[in-house]
Amino acid sequence: MASDKTSETPPVYQVVESYGAARFRISGAVYDTSVLVFPERTVFWNVTRFEDLQPSDFVPILEAAETIEILLLGCGERMQLVTPDLRGPLRAAGVVIEPMDTGAAARTFNLLLSEDRRVTAALIALT
Repeated sequence: MASDKTSETPPVYQVVESYGAARFRISGAVYDTSVLVFPERTVFWNVTRFEDLQPSDFVPILEAAETIEILLLGCGERMQLVTPDLRGPLRAAGVVIEPMDTGAAARTFNLLLSEDRRVTAALIALT
């Protein structure tokens, strides 16, 4: 007798497999630049240094804000404080930004995603 139930395939999430000098391996793909890692996709992020961040760098995050609870900001080699002009638009959109070094952000992204949290990572490549 055939079952009436249809099997649903679980969503496939991005996994940060490794990171190092100007390189990330995410779900089998290699990126030689900074990246924005959403649960379902990874995109290039044209940011090379924390000091150069502008509010406009977070437009892709703001465009997806309804699906994001936490933004992990990988600041590079070390955690840095996020200025009010960067934090303000994200907060207004309901997104909490958590700055940390890039390695910690990559690991925390994987952990929070495994807990089905609505998380995205903005990872500045290490030099």
